[in-house]
Amino acid sequence: MPKNLSAARLKLALILLSTAVGLLACAPAGSGAGGPRQAANLEARPANNAPQRTLVVAIRGELPSAAAKPLVGFSMALYPPLYLFNATLDYRDEREVPKPMLSEALPQLNTDTWRVFPDGRMETRYTLKPNLTWHDGTPLSAEDFVFAHRVYLSPQLGVANSPPIGMMEEVTAPDDRTLVIRWKTTYPDAAVMAEGWNIGFQAMPRHILEQQFRELDPIAFSGLPFWTSEYVGLGPYRIERWEPGTFIQARAFDGYVFGRPKIDRLEVRFIPDPATAVANLLAGEAHYVSDYILSVTEGLTLEQEFPSHGGGAVLYSPVSLRSSVVQLRPEVVESPALLDVRVRRALASGIDSLLAVEVLTAGKSVPTFTLTSPKVPYYGEVERVIQKHAYDPRRVQQFMEEAGYGKASDGFFAGREGQQVQFSLASSAGAKNETEAATYVDSLRKAGLAATQRVLPAAQIADPETRALLPGLQVRGVGNQLVTYISDQIPGPNNRWRGENRGGWSNPEYDRFFQIYASSLAETDRVSAVAQMERVLTEEVPVIPHYFGAEVNAHVAGLQGPVARQAPTTSGAFLYVHAWEWRS
Repeated sequence: MPKNLSAARLKLALILLSTAVGLLACAPAGSGAGGPRQAANLEARPANNAPQRTLVVAIRGELPSAAAKPLVGFSMALYPPLYLFNATLDYRDEREVPKPMLSEALPQLNTDTWRVFPDGRMETRYTLKPNLTWHDGTPLSAEDFVFAHRVYLSPQLGVANSPPIGMMEEVTAPDDRTLVIRWKTTYPDAAVMAEGWNIGFQAMPRHILEQQFRELDPIAFSGLPFWTSEYVGLGPYRIERWEPGTFIQARAFDGYVFGRPKIDRLEVRFIPDPATAVANLLAGEAHYVSDYILSVTEGLTLEQEFPSHGGGAVLYSPVSLRSSVVQLRPEVVESPALLDVRVRRALASGIDSLLAVEVLTAGKSVPTFTLTSPKVPYYGEVERVIQKHAYDPRRVQQFMEEAGYGKASDGFFAGREGQQVQFSLASSAGAKNETEAATYVDSLRKAGLAATQRVLPAAQIADPETRALLPGLQVRGVGNQLVTYISDQIPGPNNRWRGENRGGWSNPEYDRFFQIYASSLAETDRVSAVAQMERVLTEEVPVIPHYFGAEVNAHVAGLQGPVARQAPTTSGAFLYVHAWEWRS
């Protein structure tokens, strides 16, 4: 820990660390659905204590849908396992490099595979790899993408206007292996529609769903058991059993585009609690822990404990933006003060993100003032135009006094009539998230802002309407994409609460720059638009970026194949899962 950390901050750091360790020590070793257990339906462990042939992986919570691009919105923290059951046209590797998946190649600009017309419209063309099949053995056809486009265009499902669906004019299939997408306008991301886990477009099995889509209303269609326990996809594993609230069991798919996975059987367990996940891993009852469960604290603990428990590895990937979103709907916000940009700037100056980096991530994370990672090569242009709101209680006081608030006798800011500025800061449950939120609440209160902590159970945070209507601030992961904060991404009843612009912020200038970014093919124009969007965000403060967190994954020594990711927009924690294998 840096020598210049103040005594107060050091004390807080020790308290937080001891709390996290205490949670780990007190975790029940064998109780609860996610606790260590010898599952009767798994192959028995050999007498020599070699790893089970079934790969047991821990994820944060139960998926509302197994689809790559779900018809129902849910927290992106639950997205990591979607690539277990799905394959898409393209993906991004651990360094964000786009690569073809179902398609033989990615469209290339100014060729027959990517044509731009004089009126600004475009056409991209994909050739599917030969002999691709669905999990049930039915051949994949380009018509399955045409059908999926029809489904996504249903207004009642709330995704018709989301990118890239909203930019598509027409999807056709000249033959079984040729897919042609005609675009309404210039769209630079047309060639690669997999932006991390925000998978823009996927095929749907027409032979299973077409009749039901014709006969059912969209709400009933989106609630079919097909999307969970009866899911038929294209991914490396096909679902065999789904025990609600407990686990998903799956088997290797012979017809996977990159070949049959080397590990035959897979069990996905829902384990949101980090201490329970660690206990399962050390006991050998889980073999891999996915994203959004472990913090660096648990990672360091595992590094110490693995040698006496058969060995293992901890992977640190600085890919997950942590930020706080401000509620800006006047009819919802719990304190009207939050609608004042000067107060929001005070909030940004009152959150000690650097302390969170030091205490919660052992310095492994990358502090940021922007949605854009400081590691990207063009960050200098972004940095030149943004406002930086570093932790500074003096700036908090300056902004609050400009907004007409002064400190009362209790040390907290209040209005001229003595009404205290009060607001909550919400996070999802779990030691990792609760400790982070406690850090921010503590620094806000020390700066004179009467923040309180609010913890939401997984069931509530998974509900998109609940997330959109939280009345104060909410700490969230991911959300680093610039599209998140355009007006069209505001969730509401009209789009079934889909959309990641949770605070309801709308800014015409930001929307205009996003349109430039989204329609320009020239890289210089896109970078300039990114810089201007970041400028608007740091001026208006609808969201307060904290840091790109080191996402922690861990696996037992007997498992070979998981990789650490180097960039934010990769295709997730299960990259190359088909190549994972047991060491002999």
